[in-house]
Amino acid sequence: MATFQRARSEEQRELRRRAILDAAAAMLTEMPVAQVTLNELSRRAGLAKSNVLRYFESREAVLLELLDSAWQQWLIHLEESLGTAVDADAPLAERGDQLAAALAASLASRPVLCDLISAQAAVLERNVSPQVAAQHKRAALANVSGLGRLALRCVPELGEHDAFRLAGATVMMTGAVWPNAQPSAAMQTAYETDLELASMRLDFTTTLREVIEMLIAGLLARAAGQHPRQPRRIA
Repeated sequence: MATFQRARSEEQRELRRRAILDAAAAMLTEMPVAQVTLNELSRRAGLAKSNVLRYFESREAVLLELLDSAWQQWLIHLEESLGTAVDADAPLAERGDQLAAALAASLASRPVLCDLISAQAAVLERNVSPQVAAQHKRAALANVSGLGRLALRCVPELGEHDAFRLAGATVMMTGAVWPNAQPSAAMQTAYETDLELASMRLDFTTTLREVIEMLIAGLLARAAGQHPRQPRRIA
């Protein structure tokens, strides 16, 4: 554990912020969001808790910044992987299914991001100031817009409005499916010992893929049956 002197320059202050974020990121590779405490975070960062609160107003503010960072890293990776995952010459329905599979598999490979998304509305947004909340929501909007643009490249038939809706729904469904696909020890035992209950256990990748497939198919079917609407511009 490092011990820091009082920060006296902007560079030193940025080093403190980075140390706090790095410590929190390391903790998330070892434990779920719910187990990350401010006391342990302070200890790992080599700072007193009061000093951590000089840079971040709460534990939740730290984790929201990590969520934004994890989102941006995911989008970079996703953009690279979609080029090979989705065949631009395939029929529309097939491209939609390929996009759904790619999104689900890519999210499944990033459990920390999924855990942060699942805690976002119920936990992380509950102990921050209006200023931090607004900053987080602006970042979230930009990230969802980025995901919408990637979806639109793969399935341009969606249009900008529905590509944005698909992106937002994908985030919400990730947050809903992830905790249900991470059973407690007691639930795991119940699934293993009761065959009637075993079918209730969710596989994250499969469930999310199927949900996104239905979302894409539904949006496309609805668009095909309606008059063109004014698209929502993706920022």
